[in-house]
Amino acid sequence: MGTDTQHPPRLDADRLRRVVLVVAGLNFAYFFIEFSVALVAGSVSLLADSVDFLEDTSINLLIFVALGWPLARRALMGKGMALVILGPAAVAGWEAIRRFSDPVAPEVLPVVLASLGAIVINGTSGWLLAGVRHAGGSLSRAAFLSARNDVLVNVAVIGMAVITLWTSSGWPDLVLGCGIIAIALHAAWEVWEVSEEERLAAKALAGEEID
Repeated sequence: MGTDTQHPPRLDADRLRRVVLVVAGLNFAYFFIEFSVALVAGSVSLLADSVDFLEDTSINLLIFVALGWPLARRALMGKGMALVILGPAAVAGWEAIRRFSDPVAPEVLPVVLASLGAIVINGTSGWLLAGVRHAGGSLSRAAFLSARNDVLVNVAVIGMAVITLWTSSGWPDLVLGCGIIAIALHAAWEVWEVSEEERLAAKALAGEEID
């Protein structure tokens, strides 16, 4: 009976590590696909949405390392991930600013196809994370909720494409893009805050060990 109570937590941790690593890989790979399609299609909202795949990559990688790395190294990686998110977000933000004077409607078909692919990736990620969302505490639950909510953003991008097809205006894409950029910036800030909390916790722990 003793072994029954000891092994499940270890098995849950191993399963969680495998799942988040797969999810991180899926998100990282699709970032390049959606980012490239967004540049070709001329869509600010799709460009901004591609940043979200880097956010999900960073969250899942942080969960992966959180199960084995010390606080100080975890904090350093978290700050690095926050900066990684800011890179594509800055590109999307610059593109949005550049288009305010003359919003151009994006090509609808590539936007819709890329968004459908994003729904598949986010849906698969959510399905994989659903089974382990309670195994890693708040971080794994956050990863699950992020993947689930991302599907709604992907649907919003498809809705924007339909409106664009109807109006032939670039404003729906620009407005939605700005909203998604704001979400990405907030996500980067949250990752940075968590890493700073871990840095302070590591510092406090080191001080206790010296005492």
